[in-house]
Amino acid sequence: MRQIAVLGSTGSIGTQTLDVVSRNRDRIRIAALAAGSNIALLEKQIRAFRPALAAVWSEENAKLLRERISDCPCRVVSGMDGLLEVSTFPDADLVVTAIVGMIGIRPTIAAIKVGKDIALANKETLVTAGHIIMPLAAGHHVSILPVDSEHSAIFQCLHGENRRELRKILLTASGGPFRGKTREFLETVQVEDALRHPNWAMGKKITIDSSTMVNKGLEVIEARWLFDVDFDRIQVVVQPQSIIHSMVEWDDGAVMAQLGTPDMRLPIQYALFYPERLPLDGERLDFAALSGLTFEQPDLCTFPALALAYEAGRTGGSMPTVFNAANEQAVALFLERKIKYLDIAKLIEYCMGRHSVLPDPSVEQILETEQWTGMCIRSYLTESR
Repeated sequence: MRQIAVLGSTGSIGTQTLDVVSRNRDRIRIAALAAGSNIALLEKQIRAFRPALAAVWSEENAKLLRERISDCPCRVVSGMDGLLEVSTFPDADLVVTAIVGMIGIRPTIAAIKVGKDIALANKETLVTAGHIIMPLAAGHHVSILPVDSEHSAIFQCLHGENRRELRKILLTASGGPFRGKTREFLETVQVEDALRHPNWAMGKKITIDSSTMVNKGLEVIEARWLFDVDFDRIQVVVQPQSIIHSMVEWDDGAVMAQLGTPDMRLPIQYALFYPERLPLDGERLDFAALSGLTFEQPDLCTFPALALAYEAGRTGGSMPTVFNAANEQAVALFLERKIKYLDIAKLIEYCMGRHSVLPDPSVEQILETEQWTGMCIRSYLTESR
């Protein structure tokens, strides 16, 4: 019986992970859960899955949760220490990192050091600390199993193949809700507009990232680390129907693709049970009913964040941290209606242009760079008033 810990259990990936677990209770169980502040949902999850350990961010919420589940045999912890305890919980052999943001770096490292396999849904971990994570995982003989639909697709295409024969990765993108729009149109975009993704149901932050194509930029940097390829061999292709989740091209010209309906449960389940494939209920592709599959080049003029991601990745060192941290904070400001939509990419470019790169940053330096980026954004906001 496989046992797992889930970081970010009340978010989009976390709840879908628990849905997969609920359908396979004879094969897998929940050992520990961690969430942010959604105490009501976490309580329901604890009662449904009976984990031995649960973590929330604030001690105030931890006290409230302890009162609400006093009849359950579940210990409640809090803060970063709580996240670390969940990620290293002895009973779990795999940790699902579905937590959003750079807060996921330290728990992921801690889990690897005690030999846990990682089902990775936290892009920021590899974007900012890939140079630390991948060698560490190799040294501890830990598997990093991608949960993102695109990286899972690439992982599936590479399975059983000779990676030395790989020519390039074709990373697909839906284009988001503003595909084909002009910058003039984007000047008036509101929060509600950016949260209407045409194909996927996701959390707010990743939905905004998809609309700006920052999400695809983060995936490009993540793919560089996951699959050990340079940036010149990672090509972004817009595939608006979100049927082809990504492709790989081989030296002989053959292209292999993974196709499926837009259902995150598939890559989640594949990561949880790899290398097995288990039955999964849901909509299946009906090729006779498909009107067609179309492909486009990404519009880097309208969506400059993707080009900035390539620039950050090629620069390396601490620059990807600046790209990621600036975006995280800019998206939060946009969701709070404190900046305009196009200001997200402007903030990223502003911070990258003022950063002195650290070539091989430690975890502490990565977190310090995140703090520096926050100060840089505050400087931008002051100047723009």
